[in-house]
Amino acid sequence: MRAQRILDFRSDTVTRPTPGMRAAMAAAEVGDDVLGDDPTVRQLEERVAELLHKEAALFVPSGTMSNLIAVRLHCRPGDEMICEADSHIYNYEQGGYAQICGVAARPVQGDWGLIRPEQLEGLIRPQNVHFVRTRLLTLENTHNRGGGRIQPFSLVETLTSWARRNRLALHLDGARLWNASVATGIPLQQWAQLFDTVNVCFSKGLGAPVGSALAGPSDLITEARRHRKVLGGGMRQAGVLAAAALYALEHHIDRLAEDHANAQRLAAGLAEIPFLTLMPIPVETNILLFDVAPEWGTAAQLSQILKEHGVLMLATAPQRIRAITHLDVTSCDVDEALGILRHVMAQHRPCQNSP
Repeated sequence: MRAQRILDFRSDTVTRPTPGMRAAMAAAEVGDDVLGDDPTVRQLEERVAELLHKEAALFVPSGTMSNLIAVRLHCRPGDEMICEADSHIYNYEQGGYAQICGVAARPVQGDWGLIRPEQLEGLIRPQNVHFVRTRLLTLENTHNRGGGRIQPFSLVETLTSWARRNRLALHLDGARLWNASVATGIPLQQWAQLFDTVNVCFSKGLGAPVGSALAGPSDLITEARRHRKVLGGGMRQAGVLAAAALYALEHHIDRLAEDHANAQRLAAGLAEIPFLTLMPIPVETNILLFDVAPEWGTAAQLSQILKEHGVLMLATAPQRIRAITHLDVTSCDVDEALGILRHVMAQHRPCQNSP
């Protein structure tokens, strides 16, 4: 019996290395990176620094570690960072800034991830022994919980200028900065120049199996290498992984436009299906959010039924589902998933079966 084909829209982290990427990994020249001897890792770090127009970069296992190291670089215990309330660093990284760094967070509720400049006024703590010290502003671009929303460049300029005037450090969680650059045409280095440090991820839209990088001034990245070691992120023959990231940088950035087009295609189809409502935000990149009408059932119920039909999507709230397009999803896959969704929504009504 042939195994059921799975259409996986849960995340852009589910991609598998392409044949070309696997070949690059197999051919990678390696050494001990903790001792500074891995040439492929060094090549990757130099390439990232060049793309972001930063002095240096550091290869790390994950974006969570990259963001955590950035907080440790910019803050001391008893300091505070300002972040958006739905940001990844605040919601999905286990509060590492507090657990490990002893740093407080001051979340600001944005509009689908976007903070208005006036919301920042008055947030700098007074210089007083009663208060934490406000040290850092972090932004996320594109914004995951904001439905892949792009932080408009003019808005980012305004927010970072405010931070500079108030002598705050600036960190960008740019895990999907590649998507923002491709969608807007604004070069990566233009986004990155507004921040002291920038986190970018290779294992999301770019399709590499592992890895992120933290870029910034050379003195901070030298210090970041120490933090990576104590956090357990020092890797030995990591060139095998760095080769995958290098391949992704050369072959998978421009094609992100296909993911964005497929997300638009999926959104257009979803808009025509009864009991499903797209979120009132533009689908700008590869992430879209939609709600399931309570009279039909719950997001968890729909997610489970779709799974039984070979479509994987992620329930993120009682009525909300997230779908992400990526390297392993074609336009034909989108059309097939929409066909299954139409069938499921018409034929399955969990609420009708409730006692």
